[in-house]
Amino acid sequence: MMFARAFPLLRPLIGSIDAEQAHDLAVRALEFMPVPACAPDDPRLKVQAFGLDFPNPVGMAAGFDKDARVPDAVLRLGFGFVEVGGVTRQPQPGNARPRVFRLQPDDAVINRYGLNSSGMAVVRARLAKRRRQGIVGINLGANKESADRIGDYVALLETLGPHAEFVTLNISSPNTPGLRDLQGRAFLEELLDRALEARARAKLSTRVLLKIAPDLDDVQLDDIVDVALSRPIDGMIVSNTTTARPAALKDKVLAKEAGGLSGRPLFRPSTVMLAKTWLRVEGKFPLIGVGGIASGTDALSKIEAGASLVQLYTALIFQGPALLEEIKTTLANAAPAEGISALVGRSARDWASSAC
Repeated sequence: MMFARAFPLLRPLIGSIDAEQAHDLAVRALEFMPVPACAPDDPRLKVQAFGLDFPNPVGMAAGFDKDARVPDAVLRLGFGFVEVGGVTRQPQPGNARPRVFRLQPDDAVINRYGLNSSGMAVVRARLAKRRRQGIVGINLGANKESADRIGDYVALLETLGPHAEFVTLNISSPNTPGLRDLQGRAFLEELLDRALEARARAKLSTRVLLKIAPDLDDVQLDDIVDVALSRPIDGMIVSNTTTARPAALKDKVLAKEAGGLSGRPLFRPSTVMLAKTWLRVEGKFPLIGVGGIASGTDALSKIEAGASLVQLYTALIFQGPALLEEIKTTLANAAPAEGISALVGRSARDWASSAC
């Protein structure tokens, strides 16, 4: 693939410019350059989850295509699905720049974008114009200055839900003050009740997922899963970025920057959280595993820890699009005759009992 072949040559240039500018250039390249469709996926990679048929279990995580500019181009790169956003009800600029930092020796990124978004009206217009093909999800977030954050999610679901296969209630971004408070039991109950009522009222078939943080303790996780299981949501995404700063980080200077940490250092804590969630969910609905995937082996570990599907983003910054094919090849070779789904959760107890 042209993009995969070109990335090693372009990486020194990409690494030399501002991280946010490099991100914008990548989106713009997909927006204006022709992206030929990949060859069909290996049949062993097919996955059924949330009542949807995925050609492969590897998705582009939210955060790359924030304003739904290139969902179809991302799908043509070979992803099994793409999640756009986070999208907010009203446009907002996010936090001041600089707000993205590459920790090169750690294969990690710290971002404090603060849910910069063109707003739901712009995103709706873009999605309404596309020909519905492939699986597209939308990550929903509340405005920083909103007086009714739950109302934001309801409006977003009603407006954008008709244009996506799933929406994600993102209650775990560390960069919107107070947003993670929605993970508390009382807030979460009201959020899910109002969101699901809105879905029913609008007669939408859009799946509703819940995205949680990797920094929860067991009591908090118990509450979230208990609330989720008592409502007809369709699944959970585990997890968002972390506010923790592991002692093993090599870039001690940039590690001091505020924001959410993603990339390789997030792999273990997010996978432990995934496994703990899978054990509590007990197969009632599927999980998407995200956080620190940087190889096919990592993706396989996520699936064995409880993920039916996986997502990545940060590792693509350092390795480029060739990583996607490596992951899919590894998963296809690991799949038994019954398919990828037979691997889900087989190592969950080991992961859940391991130390982060």
